[in-house]
Amino acid sequence: MPAAAVLAVAAITGYVVAGTSADQTTSSARDRPAITGKVEKGRLSAMVSQDGTLTYRARPDGSPYAVINQAPGVYTQLPENGHKVGCGGVLYRVDDKAVVLLCGTVPAYRDLHTGDAGQDVRQLNRNLHVRAAGDAFTTMTEKALETLQRRMGVRVNGSLALGDAVFLPEPVRIAKVTGALGGAARPGAPVLNATSDKLHVQVNLDPSQQGEVKKGDRAQITLPGNTPVAGSVEAFGRVAQAPDGPDSKAAGATIPTYISLDHPAKARGLDQAPVGVDITTKGVDNALSVPVTALVGKSGGGFAVEVVRAGGRRELVAVTLGLFDTGGGRVQVEGDLRAGDSVTVPSL
Repeated sequence: MPAAAVLAVAAITGYVVAGTSADQTTSSARDRPAITGKVEKGRLSAMVSQDGTLTYRARPDGSPYAVINQAPGVYTQLPENGHKVGCGGVLYRVDDKAVVLLCGTVPAYRDLHTGDAGQDVRQLNRNLHVRAAGDAFTTMTEKALETLQRRMGVRVNGSLALGDAVFLPEPVRIAKVTGALGGAARPGAPVLNATSDKLHVQVNLDPSQQGEVKKGDRAQITLPGNTPVAGSVEAFGRVAQAPDGPDSKAAGATIPTYISLDHPAKARGLDQAPVGVDITTKGVDNALSVPVTALVGKSGGGFAVEVVRAGGRRELVAVTLGLFDTGGGRVQVEGDLRAGDSVTVPSL
């Protein structure tokens, strides 16, 4: 029997009978009424359970978006940490001129005006809702941009200067402001860090668990107040992180793992809240299983269960273990068993 399986039994049942006669274990219980559980056939799921933290999502590897200023002048308005900005909203102001957030993956790197073409123009057209223009800066782009400029209260000229906007992949939540109000706004200098405005859960897996957990695995998140929310594993950090604190060396490095929520609105207002996370890593259909507490160790190694036969007769049946369903407290077994058989379990 692999050591990992023995440890799993010990962790769940609290003990493993080893080095004693299985016959003695059976005979010692014959005079007591049997407390039993059922052999069942059905689906089992393996889980990794961890504590996690509810927080706002950043890049897939956990790093925030870095906002790089390209407008020369003085910072006259900066956002506060936690402030949310949507596509087309004002991120900050330089010389009292709005720097707008536009959504796209290509960073701003040039002025844009009629006649230009490229991926940066295509994402500008998407923000201006003139998709028919494709990747070309057309008169439709110019007119739509003038409308945005009027709404922003800036000079209306139908072109987009390099410092007028910042492109980020999605609406954001301000995580940290590095620029100083009244300070010099230098082109190419970072001004703030931001994350997505959507909540997610971060758990820190032991590196040995990363082989069990895969992108797309389903997860059940228990919010404060025992509110359940479903989600799925979205991404892993690229680098193992060592924990902080006096016990960090003993704890070892962990892999940051990010879980998206199916319904983030259920967790609104719970930033940095501790949560419980159960990640379903694999499953077996039509598995024969018994309660984990029904397992007894055999002298010489291996496991068995005590089956209560007709007339109350008890028989020790050797079993081979398969998948552990830690959430359901059951384990897959193979042996001389049928669904519906009764097996003895320890009294509580």
